[in-house]
Amino acid sequence: MVYPIIPLYLTVVFGATPALIGVIEGIAESLASLLKLVSGYMSDRFQRKRLIAFAGYSTGILYKLVLLFAGSWLGILAARALDRFGKGIRTAPRDALVSDSADRKEIGKAFGMHKALDKAGAALGILFTYFLLGSAGDFDYKKLFAISIIPAIIGLCMFAFIKEKRVERSEKTQIRFFGSLKGLDEQLKIYLLVVALFTLGNSSNAFLVLKANAVGFDDLNVILLYFIYSATASALSLPSGGLSDKIGRKRLLVSGYLTFTVAYLGFGFAFNQPFIVVMFILYGVHTAMITGNERAFVAEIAAPELKGTMLGLQATVAGIALLPASIITGALWNAFGPVVPFIFGAGLSFAAAVILMVFMRNTRVVC
Repeated sequence: MVYPIIPLYLTVVFGATPALIGVIEGIAESLASLLKLVSGYMSDRFQRKRLIAFAGYSTGILYKLVLLFAGSWLGILAARALDRFGKGIRTAPRDALVSDSADRKEIGKAFGMHKALDKAGAALGILFTYFLLGSAGDFDYKKLFAISIIPAIIGLCMFAFIKEKRVERSEKTQIRFFGSLKGLDEQLKIYLLVVALFTLGNSSNAFLVLKANAVGFDDLNVILLYFIYSATASALSLPSGGLSDKIGRKRLLVSGYLTFTVAYLGFGFAFNQPFIVVMFILYGVHTAMITGNERAFVAEIAAPELKGTMLGLQATVAGIALLPASIITGALWNAFGPVVPFIFGAGLSFAAAVILMVFMRNTRVVC
C-alpha cells in the first residue's frame, strides 16, 4: 500500500529531486545490509528462525508510524531506513523457513509460491491505494499510512501458526561465523559476484515511477502501473519456480537477467504511455524469473546447518550494491536525463547474464 507512493510523496510534498530520492532509497536499502548476514547466522546458530523473522516484520508497524509523523524528507529517510532495518532482520530466517518446509525436489516451487503470495499482497494493497486515493479526490497520504498498519498487525498474528523445523546436530557442533564464510562453495562465489554486478545496475523501483510520471502518467495512474507489475510477477512466480526445478536455475536466471536488460532499455527509450505499460509487464516477468530462483539456488547448495547464513550473505551482497546503484542512477538522471541511467542498468544486467552463462553450472535436482 505504501511503497509505490513514497517517491510521489517525496516529490509532491517535500519537492525532492531524483538525485535526492536516489540517496534516500540507496541509504535505506543498504543501511541494514549487514543485518541480513548476521540475522541469518544467528538463526542458524540458535535455531530461532521464527522469532527473528517475527522481530523483523514487527518493524513494519513502526515504519508506518514514523511516516505518519515525518515532517521533512529526513523523516522519510528515517522511516525507510527503519523499514529496511526490519527487512535486514527478517529476510534470511524467513527464506530459511521457506526452504526448510519444502521438499528438496521442489525448492524452486516453494520460493515461487512465496514470491507469488508476496506480489499478490502487493498488488491488492496497490489496488486498495488506488481506489482510496481516487475516491478521496485529493491525496491524503497520512490517512493511507495509518490504514496500512492494519494488515501489518494481521500479518504478525499469523506467526502463531508457523512451525519451525530444527536441524539435528551434535551438541558439540559449533556454527562459526567467519569459518562458515571462508569455506564458501565456488559456485556460490561466482553467483555472489553476479548478484553484486546485477544489483549495481538495478536501482530502486522509485525511478520506474518517476519515468512513468515523465511520460505523462498522473500520480494516481502510476499506482495502477505498479499494480500491473505486481500482478504479473505474482501470476508467473509459481510456474517460474516450478520450471526451474525441472530445467535448472541457471537457465531461468540467465533468461531473467536478459529480460531485465530488455525492460530497462525499454524504460530508457520509452516516450509514450502504451510502451511504458508493456515495460512494466516485462519488468514483472523478470521479477518472477529471478527473485525466487536465486534464493532457491543458494538454499540448494548451502549446507543445511548454514542455510540461513548463506541466504543472508546473498541478501547482504545485494543490499550493499543497492546504495551505489540508486545514487549513481539519481546522479546520471540529474546530469543526462532518464535514458542514460537505464542504459547503464541494462548493460550491467547483460554482463551479469554473460558471466552466469559462461562460469556457473546449471543446478537441477534429479528426481
